[in-house]
Amino acid sequence: MTDLRDLLHIKFPIIQGGMANIATHQLAAAVSNAGGLGLIGSGGWDVERVRDEIRKTKELTSKPFGVNIMLMSPHAENISNMVIEEGIKIITTGAGNPGIYMDKWKRAGMIVIPVVPSVALAKRLERIGADALIVEGTEAGGHIGELTTFTLVPQVSDAVNIPVIAAGGIADSRGLDAAYALGARGVQIGTVLLASEECPVHINYKNKVVGAKDTDTVVTGRNTGAPVRVIKNKMSRQYLELTKNNNIALEELETLTLGSLRKAVFDGDMDFGSIMAGQSAGLVKAVRPVKDILDDIFLHSLVSKDVFK
Repeated sequence: MTDLRDLLHIKFPIIQGGMANIATHQLAAAVSNAGGLGLIGSGGWDVERVRDEIRKTKELTSKPFGVNIMLMSPHAENISNMVIEEGIKIITTGAGNPGIYMDKWKRAGMIVIPVVPSVALAKRLERIGADALIVEGTEAGGHIGELTTFTLVPQVSDAVNIPVIAAGGIADSRGLDAAYALGARGVQIGTVLLASEECPVHINYKNKVVGAKDTDTVVTGRNTGAPVRVIKNKMSRQYLELTKNNNIALEELETLTLGSLRKAVFDGDMDFGSIMAGQSAGLVKAVRPVKDILDDIFLHSLVSKDVFK
């Protein structure tokens, strides 16, 4: 099977999550410069904002980096064309099936790595040309599926013949070792990078992640079909209290969460902002440079000594 480091031309088999409003040029360039694969998280941005982030990233690094495209975004099609114009060679996708874009991306020589929450979708995407798969468990922060990393990664690894990248609950060298034991050939990390010096989120957000305990995250939105893992606060408690009413209008829940991620990221509102973070937040103990985070994950792992010796 293809070595992920050879496929992506990176030093460490570590990918940065494409976190909306967070995975900007600053973070992407820092991760790529540190030896991983940095990603620009397009989220709900329009095509020109993503193009600007790409060009700023190119100014900060000569290393490989990619773009994450949220397929549910109204801008997804325009972004799917623009990344070809900008010469991007690595794409990750989330929230859907990238099949309608696959042919043009492959013709442009791009490496396509979708995020998958199930074995069925993993097999389908391998058939249509995916180069690798990010297999994300419910331990992750933000929008999540139901299966755990520990159960999903080995099942997908058994079902496909392309590299699997484990995501969800990974924040240190033990997570990397566990991912390889489960059949993965790399990891995607997000929560631990929230507490990096280069991450553009508000300092209140970083401190909230560093201060989190094992039980401090909760999932909202299960009743709407859009589950999201966040650190508990007034907003999440209010949301969950409202959902106890079976007759609650979806519009009322949407009003409560409207703009909540921006409140957390930019305003540092830890009461009514959406503090997206995974269960691995309890493993994050300090705000550190990205390079130190990646060095610790790889160089202290058994994988670095046994697999890559």
